[in-house]
Amino acid sequence: MTDLHPVRRALLSVSDKTGLIELGKALDARGVELLSTGGSAKALRDAGLVVKDVSEVTGFPEMMDGRVKTLHPMVHGGLLALRDNDTHVAAMKEHGIGAIDLLVVNLYPFEAALARGADYDEMIENIDIGGPAMIRAASKNHLFVNVVTDVQDYEALLAELDNNNGQTSYAFRQRLAQTAYARTAAYDTAVSNWMASALEEKTPRRRAFAGELKQTLRYGENNHQEAAFYTDGSNRPGVATAVQLQGKELSYNNINDTDAAYELVAEFDPADSPAVAIIKHANPCGVAKGATLAEAYQKAFDCDRTSAFGGIVALNQPLDAETAAKITEIFTEVVIAPGASGEAKEIFAAKKNLRLLLTDGLPDPRKPIVAYKQVAGGMLVQDKDVGYVGMEDLKVVTEKAPSDEQMQDLLFAWKVAKHVKSNAIVYVKDNATVGVGAGQMSRLDSANVAAAKAGRMAAELGLKESLAKGCAVASDAFFPFPDGLLEAAAAGGTCVIQPGGSMRDDEVIKAANEKGLAMVFTGMRHFRH
Repeated sequence: MTDLHPVRRALLSVSDKTGLIELGKALDARGVELLSTGGSAKALRDAGLVVKDVSEVTGFPEMMDGRVKTLHPMVHGGLLALRDNDTHVAAMKEHGIGAIDLLVVNLYPFEAALARGADYDEMIENIDIGGPAMIRAASKNHLFVNVVTDVQDYEALLAELDNNNGQTSYAFRQRLAQTAYARTAAYDTAVSNWMASALEEKTPRRRAFAGELKQTLRYGENNHQEAAFYTDGSNRPGVATAVQLQGKELSYNNINDTDAAYELVAEFDPADSPAVAIIKHANPCGVAKGATLAEAYQKAFDCDRTSAFGGIVALNQPLDAETAAKITEIFTEVVIAPGASGEAKEIFAAKKNLRLLLTDGLPDPRKPIVAYKQVAGGMLVQDKDVGYVGMEDLKVVTEKAPSDEQMQDLLFAWKVAKHVKSNAIVYVKDNATVGVGAGQMSRLDSANVAAAKAGRMAAELGLKESLAKGCAVASDAFFPFPDGLLEAAAAGGTCVIQPGGSMRDDEVIKAANEKGLAMVFTGMRHFRH
């Protein structure tokens, strides 16, 4: 018995009418009878096609503002009937139910309504009922029925029909069914997560996760790992929504690092000053503000020139020609920015492998979103760290208070520390990082690493003193002992910002006073694992 089955009758009912007329004409040319509903039927009819309204088939008009139109045995019987089951065939004949071989449905634009911030009542009206019901019915019966939920599958459908003389294969119908079930799952995910948010339910009993394939990747973190990139539909400015103007395909690590870079640089308001972040292996190796983007880039680069090689560069303002020229002086994997000048694009065009990603803006660093992390057997879910500390939130705990200039560097260092893997120690001077200690098992080790980097770069730049001399120091969490603070002081630190909250805060404050340091507490930590 062949697994090929002909397509003789199709039901088309779509919200997104992209490609609908072309598909309708192509099916009509292949002798397929067309059924449709509402606006889809009108669009097909206006294009000169012969279309039968579903209401003619069911004997019931669309009612209740279109809420009820396809929920009927004449439709679902045509989708669910097993063509090789005598009982099903007899029931179809007895009740005059015609088989539906192809269902083309895309759903009410719930996600689009969510993205534009529709109110509660409008969101409810954008929850599709008949569409998912038909999709699930057709998908269950994929032994005989084709179900198409994505516009991008129209071409594949027509090619399959042409290759098989108006028929489709079982393998093809299986693939369509899998895509369809994933679509309804993603749709229900959007609805359930929206309702949880609307009800301010932080930990719903059941939470769904969904994504749409944006890109298959050559491999994952390592070349023996398969990988792909999925988007969640949130449209947050960044790597998921950026347009790639040039360069090789992004890798798994490129995407991860680019996201880290752009989320970090967004901490710095472009209306305040230009800022640049250089990322390597998801950690910042240089972050700076400057009078110009070019100056900010140079200051960031001079924090750790070694690590910047092959790094990711993120800008908080559109890329200009001067900055583009500086960036191309060394090998850089990716540059992401909210725009670029024509001259900058021309300069980058000479570097064929350099990826340039442009976005419509910067992500809002204070906008609450949900973050996920997979563990064996489950998912950890939390709010994204959008914690913010301003000048007014800081508590001076030492005899000496920071100067205005020191306070600016402390706040800069705190923003950077938020994006450094724990344990994190960050040294900053004149609105630029001069040493970053990331991901060490002890805070003392992180302070050592940051000091070593600052000393090495000073030697490379021909300076007599470490870059950390006179710097501000940020620690993402409290100092459990004075040793880490003393190491930072020995490296050249003069002021410190940290959360506080240790059982030994008094010892740490005493050590800071003895070294003549100014120290402020934030009352907030920024662990990043």
